[in-house]
Amino acid sequence: MKIALSQISPKLSRDNFDIHENAILEVAKNADVIVFPELSMNGYMLMDSVYEDAFLLSELTLFEELSKDIDIIIGAATKEEHKIYNSALYYSEGKLINIHHKNNLPNYGMFQESRFFFEGRGLKSFETEYGKSMIVICEDLWSSKNINKISILKPDILYVIAASPARGFLENELEIEKKWRRILSTTAILSGASVVFVNRVGFEDGLGFWGKSMIFNPSGTIELSAKIFERDMIIGKVDRGLSKVQKYLLRTS
Repeated sequence: MKIALSQISPKLSRDNFDIHENAILEVAKNADVIVFPELSMNGYMLMDSVYEDAFLLSELTLFEELSKDIDIIIGAATKEEHKIYNSALYYSEGKLINIHHKNNLPNYGMFQESRFFFEGRGLKSFETEYGKSMIVICEDLWSSKNINKISILKPDILYVIAASPARGFLENELEIEKKWRRILSTTAILSGASVVFVNRVGFEDGLGFWGKSMIFNPSGTIELSAKIFERDMIIGKVDRGLSKVQKYLLRTS
């Protein structure tokens, strides 16, 4: 299967439909799934505007129509009754087939998510045409409990969408990128999954997002990576037909 990693710089507003639609139409004939970053429909630093800018699911039906040609993962602030969530939504064959609400909401330093969002509860897998899948959002994967749950469920593909700001500037790399590579690689090895990481780029209120979206194979090796600090669209292949034995041999080779 072919997965398109859409490394975009969303506007800090609700006005991001065109960015998504254009990207989807660009790759619909060349990829099976397209993945956007965390909060791709809203921008990250929503703060108090989250209550006005969060979407009802009924406002996102454009993606039901577009998903008749390609599976789509978007990030959005969503509204359910009186609760606002940081969500990842998976659309396929004209339907919303899975929604994940971010479990781990950071509230330290530059992050204040727990002030504005409700926590999601738990992780689950779901079936698609391309195998057993899971989605997590950014800080969700910095939890050993969640990595253990992913390892137990053993999805074929784990999608990780993020809005990770650049920090820890070293001589030749970012400290945060180095940490992310370790976490993503370890998760791939422990779970036997192909891990698809999509991070945003651009600037908001002094925060710069570094991008460098990546695909890891079940051995924890990077198969493909996008540009750093720049908008990018890359399409990578994931072998969803690997047997448990093949995955094990990859991890131990």
